[in-house]
Amino acid sequence: NTQLAILVMSLAISELLKQNNIEANISAGLSLGEYSALIYSNIISFEDGIKIVQKRGTYMQEYLPQGNWSMAAILGLDDNTIEEVCKKVTSGFVVPANYNCQGQVAISGEKQAVEEAMDLLKQAGAKRTIELKTSGPFHTKALEDAKNEYIKDLEKIKFEKGTTKVIKNIDGTFYNDTDDMVEILSNHIISPVRFDKAIKLMKDENIDTFVEIGPGKTLTGFIKKELENVNVFNIYDVDTLENAIQKLTDIKN
Repeated sequence: NTQLAILVMSLAISELLKQNNIEANISAGLSLGEYSALIYSNIISFEDGIKIVQKRGTYMQEYLPQGNWSMAAILGLDDNTIEEVCKKVTSGFVVPANYNCQGQVAISGEKQAVEEAMDLLKQAGAKRTIELKTSGPFHTKALEDAKNEYIKDLEKIKFEKGTTKVIKNIDGTFYNDTDDMVEILSNHIISPVRFDKAIKLMKDENIDTFVEIGPGKTLTGFIKKELENVNVFNIYDVDTLENAIQKLTDIKN
């Protein structure tokens, strides 16, 4: 239900921006946010988007493997070091799950293995390791059963040609007309999120204004860390919406 609420809120805000002649050339999201981006671009209809996000959330909960699971944010280490350290963990399964931006990666897996990895990563030079308030091995192979169940629902969806560019989580490239959407969106459940690559692509496209829609300022923080001299807004309530509309209108004019 939380995922549905975030999706609908994000799309409602984007509609209000459109009514004020503020539209995006490119859209991207982190995990759930990619569905807002796909609906925004009309690749998926709103009705179908609601259905599959509800199913996705249900399967990620129902097909969660037995055990104690955890995630942790690792700050201040390069990707290769984090990947190598995770391979050395002996107390269970742990892998990188979210590559957020340079020097910030979230790892995911069995609780004991995540804790061991956090200790080893501190020894390897991590500035901080923070256990996250989440209970599942999201974006890892542990959710293979959820992925397989989800495929059946994705096969019922009609995917359209997009009206704007959308960046994929799984590899940080643009969706194109020949993509196998069922394969990409099902693999999305078990694959690491490459938001770091999405940021690089937006930089290469010379994007100078970023609008984060939805609760929190997490993505805004990643953009600020990576890019200089860009306009960044986040919209999560009426005040931030009104402020963004005014400033974005000024930028356009």
